[in-house]
Amino acid sequence: MSKRLSKEELETDPLIENYNRLANYYQQNRTRITSIAIAVIILIGGIFGYNYYSSSQENQAQELLAIAENYYAQGDYENALYGNEFELTYGFDQIAEEFPWTNAGNIANYYAAVSSFELGDLENALMYIENFDVPEGILGVGPLVFHAKIHLANENYTAAGEKFIQAANWNVNDVTTPSNLYEAAQAYYKAENYDRADELVSKIIDEYPQSDRLAEAQRLKGMLAAIN
Repeated sequence: MSKRLSKEELETDPLIENYNRLANYYQQNRTRITSIAIAVIILIGGIFGYNYYSSSQENQAQELLAIAENYYAQGDYENALYGNEFELTYGFDQIAEEFPWTNAGNIANYYAAVSSFELGDLENALMYIENFDVPEGILGVGPLVFHAKIHLANENYTAAGEKFIQAANWNVNDVTTPSNLYEAAQAYYKAENYDRADELVSKIIDEYPQSDRLAEAQRLKGMLAAIN
């Protein structure tokens, strides 16, 4: 038969002592605890609501993007970029502006940059590509190269060289890395920064001797030696 605990033993039991402390704390801080609980519930509800809203925004932006891509594929860069008011379609410009936190909105910035470039609008092409969030890995190399080419078209050779180097280092491999290092060297050569150009072609020759750009790098190095 189990021993029955006295009142004193009950009051000194650790579990009951903790319960009493908790009960007293709750009584003294009831309003504060209730407010915190309500805030947590609102926060959780807000997270679920935001996720639903984000998903809805992404789906809508993807649908609009697909229509703009059709114009783009046909070479109709004007309607691809700004939409067609008669057909009530969105262009990349509107998608990027109205859906900035979606993947579709980000891709729209890249398409808008290319479309502007094709239309000869280098200023807007640069603006859009600077708003584009470059993806990690090999997929990010192409957009960085395109960014560099916009600088080249603007005859901003130093900025172009910097972007080509960024593209070379974005995903280091035996193909795109030496190719973009060579493009960077060419850009610095045009900027008359011959020392930097020489550093880059030397890097190609020393570290990427199997590259398709090796002969071009050696030729440029010879030209630089003649200057110096």
